[in-house]
Formats: sequence, C-alpha cells, structure tokens
Amino acid sequence: MADQENPETTPDAEPTAAEEAPAPEAAEEQTAPAEAPAPEAAAPAAPSEPQAPQLTPQERRVAARAKRGRRRASSPEERLEMRRAKATARSRRRQQERAKKTTKGEGTPPAEHGTGSPQVRMGKVVSDKADKTITVRIDIAKRHRRYRKIVRSSSTLHAHDEANSANEGDLVRVVECRPMSRTKRWRLIEILERAK
Repeated sequence: MADQENPETTPDAEPTAAEEAPAPEAAEEQTAPAEAPAPEAAAPAAPSEPQAPQLTPQERRVAARAKRGRRRASSPEERLEMRRAKATARSRRRQQERAKKTTKGEGTPPAEHGTGSPQVRMGKVVSDKADKTITVRIDIAKRHRRYRKIVRSSSTLHAHDEANSANEGDLVRVVECRPMSRTKRWRLIEILERAK
C-alpha cells in the first residue's frame, strides 16, 4: 500500500493538466508544480480546487469569442431564420407578460367594452342639481405595475337623466352615447341602489 499513492497528493497529477494547456502557458506551469506542494501541505483539510491556467488578455478574448460562436449569420437566409426565431421568442414573451398582467380578482373589474358595443360604467351620483343631468363619480382601484400597491383614483362624468330620477348618493350604471352637450357623453341606464 505504500507504493500506491493517492492521485490527489501525487505531484505528477498536475503536469498532465499542463500538457493539455496551450504552448505559451507551458513555461508558467512548469514552475507551478514546485510551488503547488507548499499550499497543499499548509492546508490539507481544505478541498483542493483545480486552479485555472493564467491567460493573457488576448487569449481570454479569443477564448470568449470561441465560446460565443459566430457573431452573425453569414448568408441572408440564415439572417432571416435568426430574425424569425427572435420574433417568435418576442411574441411568446409578450403573451406571457400579458397573461401575467391580467390576474383575476384584483381591484376594479375591467370595463365591459367589446368591439362595437358601448362602454358601461358604474358609479355614485355626486350631484343632481342640473336639469336632466347628473354628475357621476367613477372610483377605480388597480394595482401599480411596478410597486404592486393598490392605487385608487376617481373620475367624474356627466350623464343624461331624462326623468330626473337619480338623486345624490345613488349607485347608478351609465352607458356611453352620442354627445348630448359639450360635456355630456353618457346616459343613465338604471339606478342600482338608492341613497340611504
């Protein structure tokens, strides 16, 4: 057993790594085996890590370029294929972001508005003083895109109330319509809840 040595402690194990290295580094590594036993003897309990050969800046650049591969496709067909691959990756990523953005059950539900159908809003009447006109406050609560905090905001709009049936404090539903005056573009559909 004395003639069988552990390959980790054998000084002959390191020159094999030096033989695989390029020629300019061979001179540096021939001096390395003489220096290597001293650190191993000082710290035998520490796991020995293979030391990477020291490269010159030019050799590092060449190695990095070889690792990256070719920078550009050479033929127009290859470039077109690369462009198409990038376009599909972009569209896939955008779909994932859209799906992530439209999470259910957070804040005010989105407005019911399809192609060709008028927008519908629900809000509280803040003023009914004008004749056949009510002022409705629409409260919006949605999550901030970056900070994810619920941000509340409101907007007011004027709606046409033909019968003057809505009073201040009522919860109403209004629908988009043709312009009735300079500020009125909404019409009262129904009163959902009367003020108490």
